[in-house]
Amino acid sequence: MTVLKHLAAAVAATVALSAQAAPLESLPTSGALVVVPAFGEVRHVNDQATITLSVEEVDKDKSAAASRVNQKMKQGLDIVKQEDPHASLKTQGYYTYPVYPEEPAPVNGQPRKPRVPTAWRVGQSLQVITTNLAGLPKTVAAAQRVLALNNLHFSLTPETTRKLDDQRIAATYANLNERVSSIAHAMGRKVGDAVIDTIDFEGSGNYLDRVSINGSRVVTAMASNVAAPVEEPSFEPGETTLQMRLVGKVRFK
Repeated sequence: MTVLKHLAAAVAATVALSAQAAPLESLPTSGALVVVPAFGEVRHVNDQATITLSVEEVDKDKSAAASRVNQKMKQGLDIVKQEDPHASLKTQGYYTYPVYPEEPAPVNGQPRKPRVPTAWRVGQSLQVITTNLAGLPKTVAAAQRVLALNNLHFSLTPETTRKLDDQRIAATYANLNERVSSIAHAMGRKVGDAVIDTIDFEGSGNYLDRVSINGSRVVTAMASNVAAPVEEPSFEPGETTLQMRLVGKVRFK
């Protein structure tokens, strides 16, 4: 009985070794349809700046606060137009709302008194879009004599973005070819056996530009009531990376 057990164990071991030594057969790939994602990106130095300048006044007299805001915004507009005649300007965000004092703690059994504003807060913003990055510090410093710099954002002009589209598409398509070549090699097939069936620039849901901004600056400042000279700020435009993704379907003969 013991001899039979040893013999059975030896046969099982021999079968296992034979199975391990047998070469693996490749899966048939004739007619296979392979879905291949590809990526591409291009970089370019930012050539456009968008800044937001604002003014805000608080006064017991609503008309007085509004008058000062209107006057300062007009002065700021004139300054920006003089410093950067080709900039695109748009006033926005005009607001007026009351300022209330802190309410005392309510006394049990007594009704709340009507709230009466002690002052009025009035403000307005100005958006400036410019490609004159060399003169931007001088323009901002001049405008800060009457307005506050609330936001600064660097980006690419629409013209530059359109010019980069050719490069971005070429980079993405080149990546598709590289991936198809790698896949064909892994499958033991020749690249010439692969035929592109479909190229989908939208199927992945990432057809919108995904833009990451490097070197953008966000600046906040308090408005000054005194039109004193302001030292020129320092800005670094940085660069923008434009990315693209496509999905290709490749069929092997």
